[in-house]
Amino acid sequence: MPVQNSANDILVSWLADEIEINATLTRPVGEGPFPAVIMVAGSGPTDRNWNTPLLPGTNGSAALLAQVLTQAGFVTLRYDKSAAGPQSKENLMRLMGKISMHSHLAELAGGVKLLAGRDDVDSRRMFALTNSEGCIHALNYQIQAAGPRLAGLLLTSAPARPVGIVAHSQIAAQLAAVPGGEQILAAYDAAIQDFQAGREVKIDPSLPEGIRNVILSVTAPINQPFARELWLADVAELLPQIDSPVLILLGKKDIQVVWEIDSPIFEELVKTLPDVKLAYADNANHVLKNEPRPLSELTMTDIMASYNADTSRLDDQAVEFILAWLER
Repeated sequence: MPVQNSANDILVSWLADEIEINATLTRPVGEGPFPAVIMVAGSGPTDRNWNTPLLPGTNGSAALLAQVLTQAGFVTLRYDKSAAGPQSKENLMRLMGKISMHSHLAELAGGVKLLAGRDDVDSRRMFALTNSEGCIHALNYQIQAAGPRLAGLLLTSAPARPVGIVAHSQIAAQLAAVPGGEQILAAYDAAIQDFQAGREVKIDPSLPEGIRNVILSVTAPINQPFARELWLADVAELLPQIDSPVLILLGKKDIQVVWEIDSPIFEELVKTLPDVKLAYADNANHVLKNEPRPLSELTMTDIMASYNADTSRLDDQAVEFILAWLER
């Protein structure tokens, strides 16, 4: 049974592959039916609010976006991924070796079905608002869905290149100023090549802890077959298969999906896909927060530490793009 959490929040849940997915639904005042937005988080153990134990702070962007969208007249639904939230440890034991693109698709499909079954939701006007990796799951849903269709997709911080290539670029950028960085990057690439070829992955113990952890997270049996599927996932190949409107929103202060690298790929696609629009928010970072500082003065650690900080706020221009596209 749904549980009322506050004036506009309702705690809901559904099953995905026999795992309980917990979520928060927010609704505007009135009877509706209202349009609806389901939010799909990015990578890692990211919860319904887009918080993660891997980063400091609890001021997640999804909770802030839910407030904005509810005020604009949308029902919103944001959910804990099965490997996130209060039940993550219990779920991880059950998911060991079973996490896959399908399991992520099942999580999203259950949420869309829940929205479509509500009397206060207009099932013809349901949208997905995704962040980073989440765009892949929304695209897969729209292509494969046997259930209710989404009216459109908002893909924020979406990579235009295969995920494995984006990851390589991110690590290369971090190592650029590190003594011995080229050798560290070569060792990382060698480990990933062994992983992709199905060979035993041997991790050099002399590698920095952060690099070792990245390799472990990708190659660990508990994360298979998902990590292998994800590493090859290519948004640019999925987009032409979508027959509904799409907005791709990139932040120019994003250091994880770098707009100067990914935007030319998207701009070529947009020329052939009339329902796909591309927008840039000048000061938005990877999680749609405002970053007023020049990137030249910041390290990746500086920026990522501010993602969910108490003082961080949504980027106004990014919010304007989202609301304007939904209104259209």
